[in-house]
Amino acid sequence: MMKNARDIFLDLMADNRKGAGKGIYSICSANSTVLEACLSQAKEDGTIILIESTSNQVDQFGGYTGMRPADFVSYVHSIADKVDFPKEMILLGGDHLGPNAWQNLSSEEAMANSEVLIEEYVKAGYQKIHLDTSMFCVDDEGDRSKPLADEVVASRAAALGRVAEDTWKKYCSHSQKPVYIIGTEVPVPGGAQEEEDVVAVTRPGDAARTISVTKQYFFDEGLESAWSRVVGVVVQPGVEFGDDQVFKYKREEAKDLSRRITEYDKLVFETHSTDYQTESDLKALVEDHFCILKVGPWLTFTYREALFAMEAMEKEILGEKYKDLSNLSDVLEKVMNNKPEYWKKYYAGDEKQKLFKRKYSFSDRSRYYWPIKELDFARKKLFKNLKENKIPLSLLSQFMPVQFYQVCNGAITVDPKDLVNSYIRIVAGIYSRACGLSN
Repeated sequence: MMKNARDIFLDLMADNRKGAGKGIYSICSANSTVLEACLSQAKEDGTIILIESTSNQVDQFGGYTGMRPADFVSYVHSIADKVDFPKEMILLGGDHLGPNAWQNLSSEEAMANSEVLIEEYVKAGYQKIHLDTSMFCVDDEGDRSKPLADEVVASRAAALGRVAEDTWKKYCSHSQKPVYIIGTEVPVPGGAQEEEDVVAVTRPGDAARTISVTKQYFFDEGLESAWSRVVGVVVQPGVEFGDDQVFKYKREEAKDLSRRITEYDKLVFETHSTDYQTESDLKALVEDHFCILKVGPWLTFTYREALFAMEAMEKEILGEKYKDLSNLSDVLEKVMNNKPEYWKKYYAGDEKQKLFKRKYSFSDRSRYYWPIKELDFARKKLFKNLKENKIPLSLLSQFMPVQFYQVCNGAITVDPKDLVNSYIRIVAGIYSRACGLSN
């Protein structure tokens, strides 16, 4: 019988623990163009793909994408159909599942919502579940400049683990049981918000305590079977990014943490915010057992970068005064200012600095705006203009040199869709090679 995505994922994790330098990269994006490019990469590599939605993106109320878990599954499957990618090779994960979106509610209300959230994710067919209950609710006591007490976090994680197991038993017993990720990274999801000088590596003792306390609460809840399927622990190995800075992986500083995970059976580390690391650093992370690599903003940043490059070519071909330009970057600026809630609390500085960050920040808050009708129309107009007025190779070389060589080699065409897909796949290819999934 052929192995499915969950089995292959577990094999990769087992290989990693044996020192094989294998890992998996996790696509944390709901952008259809990004997903199509990454599915194309996985298809070429002949490997599984791990696609995750966060508790902010997708929940029982629709999240910011407007999708519930079952909707997101259908959405991913529809994109897989476009590239003829086998659905049994897609592993779907739920990220930061817990009270994340309901921190302004009492712990009782937040946990009630979290239980429904977990139930919907498992019922929809997600098989990799990150139980993250590390956030303070409005009535939680304690110093909010420090992490929530391990015992509180572990007891809530176990309670949600119980819901996941019961949901699987009730609705999904024909499929394989879910696997779990525990723990959390210290910074907020999606990149650092402030200028920092250094990113602290998780102390090995803190990681060990997270594991032991969570295991105790799982066993107290009668979840020994579920604990045997806890495969990863989220830690901070010292990688992060801000608006225009990237904290490189410093292997020496993370070596004690790396060694600690080998003391446990089956466990590996999951690493968030790995965006913008070099291929060699990503490879080193995988080799050091930080082998589930989350990537999101880099993929949509690359998508935006490709569109801006194509807009520059559009203006060169048609002229600045052409009456029917897409004006894509102007439209993006307009929609971001009309709806500032997705970037305002993330981008500090004066108006000039904020203008720059709306376009070019590594945090890429522009990713929330592409589905807006007005912006989607501008993108379609850009593509139409470039299809009707074929991009000269000399111009392609100026603005998209990698794609220029691919066109010359006959690997892709100058069709705008081909160009964007190829541009995003530069990043997907970096991760694929770093994880030992392709050459």
